[in-house]
This record gives sequence, structure tokens and C-alpha cells, in this order.
Amino acid sequence: MFIHFGLYSLPAKGEWVKMTERKDMKEEKYQEYFDNFNPDLFDAKEWAKTAKASGMKYAVLTAKHHEGFCLWDSKFTDYKITNTAFRRDIVKEFCEAFRAEGIRVGLYYSLIDWHHPDFTIDARHPRMPPGCRPADPSGTVGGEETWKRINAGKDMDRYRRYMKDQVGELLTNYGRIDIVWFDFTYPNDGGHGKTAEDWDSEGLLKYARSLQPWIIVDNRLGLTDTADGWDFVTPEQFKVEKWPTVNGERVPWETCQTLSGSWGYARDEMTWKTTENVLATLIHSVSKGGNMILNVGPTGRGRFDSRATSHLGEIGEWMKLNSRAIYGCTEAPEQFKAPENTILTYNPATRRLYIHLLAYPGGRLACPFAEDVAYAQFLHDASEITLERHGTAAEQTQEFYKSGNEGVSYFLLPAVKPDVLIPVIEVMRK
Repeated sequence: MFIHFGLYSLPAKGEWVKMTERKDMKEEKYQEYFDNFNPDLFDAKEWAKTAKASGMKYAVLTAKHHEGFCLWDSKFTDYKITNTAFRRDIVKEFCEAFRAEGIRVGLYYSLIDWHHPDFTIDARHPRMPPGCRPADPSGTVGGEETWKRINAGKDMDRYRRYMKDQVGELLTNYGRIDIVWFDFTYPNDGGHGKTAEDWDSEGLLKYARSLQPWIIVDNRLGLTDTADGWDFVTPEQFKVEKWPTVNGERVPWETCQTLSGSWGYARDEMTWKTTENVLATLIHSVSKGGNMILNVGPTGRGRFDSRATSHLGEIGEWMKLNSRAIYGCTEAPEQFKAPENTILTYNPATRRLYIHLLAYPGGRLACPFAEDVAYAQFLHDASEITLERHGTAAEQTQEFYKSGNEGVSYFLLPAVKPDVLIPVIEVMRK
């Protein structure tokens, strides 16, 4: 579970609202959200129980997003939750509640900071100069002189020290942190982006690992070509067609996905995915050797949106019955070819193959690997599924096989789809 929570939950237009509405979102306007932030219904234990019930094994909270607002009692800024009407340290409560449910905890820390006075304005900053566009920052009115003027007096050395100090707090004061998510590096914005050198990524990562040597780190520090510069890659909001590689080698990976089109709470956003779509993304990710982190954006009062809760409940119900097809599973061996409209996952420890039926075939499902099947059943209820093998007496007599289907083995399925969002066939191998 990814949890994007911050001041941006009050305008309720997503976590990039300060940037996307920069013409109208002046500093004094954004300050209103700080002045009025009070998530009085926040309950970390409720969040954690929801995460566990939906099948999550770990969770990552945005301790600080691009807006610069901190969800913990940092000694290095006044722009923090304990200076709002809420007063409480959400990072502390999050870590304690999720650990109590047996869920591993991670913290997201934005390298970008639109509030800090020493963070230099660039092509991804709400205060970018007139005429600048992230895709073409060279078009700025006034050219390079304008960039120099708006960044006069800013000191990235001071900002780098600030980041290191805050990461030190997060990795010292809250017990064992299993994952740290740094976000993100963008060097190619016409010379007005940020590189690994701007963050001192190597130093920051070395410091993080000195505090918690076991920690798992994402790949957004800009250290892709550095030995030990990351632990997993993070494709975002798209379907991964094959197991990602770096320098020709398969690598650990996790796709970051939302339930809707936004990460932070967006009240009026209507492009919500169906639960079947979300589950299909999870299944597909596992089938390519990866994992999925699924986001929720709590409301300004600190509760999960009712639409998110509904989706998570349905996901949880599916996982109760079908988690064997997800946990411990990966890409199927090459000899197994997926029947039409299905996805295969495979558990190498148990040697069980799982056929996820994205579109229910009704009656029969072609099985191109019948010679390897010892037994098959629906996973949700352990009801047997008969495999009618090519070459049986039935093949010689049934009219079905007189219509061009000779030589094909079939799983014999009930005509009506079981009451499961995505039915799964569990195959025990010979």
C-alpha cells in the first residue's frame, strides 16, 4: 500500500495541485491549507487494519511530498504537522500501527521541495519563470538571466544538509524502516532539472544505509549506473510487458499504481479503475516477476475515500480465496503457454501453476500443456476441474471434435462463471 497524504488533500485536486494550478496557487493561498489542516478522523490503526484485510504485506507513507510539508515532528523545519491544529506525529503513529498488524513499513521522502527557501527553482517548480514549460524550459522569458535572478541567494548546499538531517530523523527515531522511497531525479529539462549531484545521491544513500543497513531503496536517486545505487526499479502507471532488465540482467521491480487517476485525494476525479482492472494489473505484474504497490489518498479528515475502501474490500475478498496465486509466485516456466484471455503465475516452491481467467470462457478452456497436469481445481473453493485429454475415447465420439478441434485438450468448466471477480485454476504438476 502506498499512502499519499499531505496538505494537498484539502484542495482535493491531487498532490501536484500547487504545480498544476500554479497561476492561481500563490504561497499565501497554499498557506491556507497549512492553517486549516486538521485530519481529526485519522486513525492509523484503522488504516493498518484496512491494509491487512486487503492483503497488503508492506506500506509506504509519504513522510514528505513535493510540497515540502512534513508528517513528522522534524527539528529542522516549522513546516510540519505538529505545528498544525492536529499536533500529532503521523509518521510515528503509522509505523506503530502497521507494525502491530505485521505489515512492513516504508517511508517516502521527496527530494523535491517547493517550500524550502534554498531549493533552487527549476522546470518542475511552481515558481518557474514566465513562459517556462517543463518540456521546453529554454523558452523562458528573459532566458538564463531570469533563472539566475529568481535563484539568487538560494543555496543547494544548505538544502542538501537539510535533506540529510531529515532522512537521519526518519531513519533514527521511528524504529526499523524496511523501505525508503526517494522521489525523484529529472536531469533532462533543458539544464533546469535536478541530477544525482544536486541531491548528493551517493552520500545520501550511503548515510541512509549506515543508519539502517537492511533498508530497501528505490531507483529514483539517479544512480541507475552506480553499484548498489538502488534495489528495485519502479515503473509507474503502465502495464509492464516483460520482466525489466538493467544491463541485460533481470532486476527486482515493483509497479506503482493508483485506484484512480490521482495519487493525492481528488474529490471530483472520476476516472476510477474497476476492481477487476486493478487485480488484473497485480496478476500481470506477478506474471512478469514483479510486484505492485497500490495507492490510496486519504481525505483532509484523514480517512480513506469511500471509493477506495470499497475497492480495497473487494480486493481483500479476492485475496482471501486466491492469495496462493500471488504470494511467492512469479513468471511461469517457458514451456507453459497461457490460454487465450488468461494470465499465468507460478510458485516455484510448490511447483503449482495458476491460470487466471480474465474473460470466463464458459464450458471449456484449451490446455496447451496437458501432458504436465496431474490435477486441477478452482482455487477459490478447491472444486475439481476435469481435464479432457487429447486422445481419449470422448474425443473420438463427441461432435465437438468434428469441428476442427482435434488434437486439443480441454479443461471442462461450469457453464456459469463462479462468483469470483477473476476465477483462478490451480494446476498441480506431474
